Amino acid sequence: MTKDQQQQFLMALAMTVYHPSNDFHFSRRSETHLATLNPALVKVARLALRRSRVDFTIISSRRDRIEQRRLVALGKSQTMDSRHLKGEALDFVPLDPETGKGRFDRALAIEVAAAFMDAGAILRTPVRWGGMWAEFEDIPHIELVR
Repeated sequence: MTKDQQQQFLMALAMTVYHPSNDFHFSRRSETHLATLNPALVKVARLALRRSRVDFTIISSRRDRIEQRRLVALGKSQTMDSRHLKGEALDFVPLDPETGKGRFDRALAIEVAAAFMDAGAILRTPVRWGGMWAEFEDIPHIELVR
C-alpha cells in the first residue's frame, strides 16, 4: 500500500466516526455466510454495516480445506493456514452507490474497510484488513487479529 493509499484509508476511517447510522442490511446470502463465522467477527461485521458510508455484501466466510487448496492453486490465496478455515475471516464486496451492484473498487473498499476497523475498535475486537498487507494485497479480506 502506497503512502497516498494509506492516507486515503486513514481519512476514510476518521470519517466513519462521525457518520450516522444508515439503512443498509445484509442480504440472505450474506446472512448465510455470517452464520459460519466466529460470533465476535459477526458482531464487528454487523456494526461495520451500520457505520459504513458504503453498502457491502459478504461473498466468502468459513472454508473447508478443499476450497482453500483450490484458491491457493489459483493464486487467490497465499496460505493453507487461512483464517477462513476457522471462521475468523470474511471477504466482502462493496456495492456501487449508483447501481447497488457489487463492484471491486479500491476507493469503495477503503470505505468499507474503515468501517470494519472502526467497528472493531468500538467493540474491542481488533480486525485486520488485507488491503494493507505489503506481501499480498487482499482487498476484500477482513480477519480477526489473533
